[in-house]
Amino acid sequence: MAARSLLLLAAAASAAVSSASALDPVQRPLGSQHSTESILATKRPLVDSQKLQDSISIDALVKRAEKLFDIAKLSEHEYNHPTRVIGSAGHVGTLKYIEQQIAELGDYYHFWNQSFPAISGRVNEHRLVIGNDVSKSGVPMQLTPPTKDKEPVHGDLVLVDNEGCDESDYPKELKGNIAFILRGTCAYGTKSELAGKAGAKAAIVYNYDHDVIHGTLGSPTPNQIATFSLSGDEAAPIIKDIKAGKTVDAIAYIDADVITTITTNLLAQTVEGDPDNCVMLGGHSDSVTAGPGINDDGSGSLSILEVATQLTKFSVNNCVRFAWWAGEEEGLLGSDYYVSVLPEDENKKIRLFMDYDMMGSPNFAYQIYNATNAANPVGSEELRDLYIDWYEVQGLNYTFIPFDGRSDYDGFIRNGIPGGGIATGAEGIKTEAEVTQFGGKAGDWYDPCYHQLCDDVGNVNATAWEVNTKLIAHSVATYALSFDGFPKRTDSSSLGATVESAYEKEVKYHGTFAFI
Repeated sequence: MAARSLLLLAAAASAAVSSASALDPVQRPLGSQHSTESILATKRPLVDSQKLQDSISIDALVKRAEKLFDIAKLSEHEYNHPTRVIGSAGHVGTLKYIEQQIAELGDYYHFWNQSFPAISGRVNEHRLVIGNDVSKSGVPMQLTPPTKDKEPVHGDLVLVDNEGCDESDYPKELKGNIAFILRGTCAYGTKSELAGKAGAKAAIVYNYDHDVIHGTLGSPTPNQIATFSLSGDEAAPIIKDIKAGKTVDAIAYIDADVITTITTNLLAQTVEGDPDNCVMLGGHSDSVTAGPGINDDGSGSLSILEVATQLTKFSVNNCVRFAWWAGEEEGLLGSDYYVSVLPEDENKKIRLFMDYDMMGSPNFAYQIYNATNAANPVGSEELRDLYIDWYEVQGLNYTFIPFDGRSDYDGFIRNGIPGGGIATGAEGIKTEAEVTQFGGKAGDWYDPCYHQLCDDVGNVNATAWEVNTKLIAHSVATYALSFDGFPKRTDSSSLGATVESAYEKEVKYHGTFAFI
């Protein structure tokens, strides 16, 4: 699987970059290590959910958003617009801001960073011409290599047998031509690699339904070639012509770069609280290249920063660990890396992981990931039900969304840690029924500025953002106080096969991009 091989590559490369944090990812604090006694010397009341929720204010959140947008502007000299993509001045500034804010909280938290190599790709130009027509749906795969010498290549389209998952599926006449491959059960990276081994100049993976595929090749390999995706609608008449014996030629052009950037996860854990029973939550600190990412995921990362700030007014029974992941937009790289190097004994100390990505979409719905115990580590459903109960107590409607691998919970679930979260919607279309539930406009995206330049301070719905930050506060307070009634962690070695067989059957995404 491409996603799995990416983890192996990251883990191997990290030895030269940050071997200490890889070996000991939980205890690498920045600055001095504070004692529990110094925390206990300051008397604080035991954490109370309602009081923690009451400490959340939209004014404080908006001030943080304005600061984050100013930080995104640091990248304008390089990108000609605000962005916080990994490797940019805007992302470095974001990390410095979070570190500064946690440092100002004194000795309440251990705080540490975790550097890792992140593979990222940028497509500068592309064009796909099939027959006499420029393709309407053809888009390059994420992490695609360029065409040879970053110049156009020409050849006939050659149908690959079956789903292109085996070398025998690639006919001899493919050499010097362009592979035409059906989307199926194996990774896109595998298809691209096998097409390259067969001598193809480029590859096109077409969908089996109407939609365009926004996919990723995952971890680069030497034999991968420039790879486009194509909608099923556009592919259908092409396949018909080829099967009728007609020659269909194509010109493929991709100017792309795939690079490795060193970037950083940030983590903060309460000094107080049982370190063997830890509630963990996170959001991602980076944006896409195209914009400043104030909703995606400035809203989530700032929500947990504000909750971390307000939590210092209270004492806790169980440890609370906050995480700000880097490289989420490149394919969940930071959270994947964190879990991949986590020792087994440290894995078991995490009782659950809560993911908070996009808390204030303008055309929002209150969405809960439909994480069940039947398909996920036991405890995921209990977390889901906590969100349900809170919305119902507030008299608010909610809806369920698929638990499909599109955010940073994915690595935790795959490694036996219960998880879940809430969201307010990305590029999905709001229905008439949801307008009745939440207001807004039917037929529009939940976030019309998703992954665009206009994802700025004005792109966050204040009502949804404040409501969901209070829910985040409730989730933290609940488990920081007690895990009574919450399932104990099961031995992940016995759980792994069950989770993999249940979860992975339903999951075709790894972050924003499909990998199968």
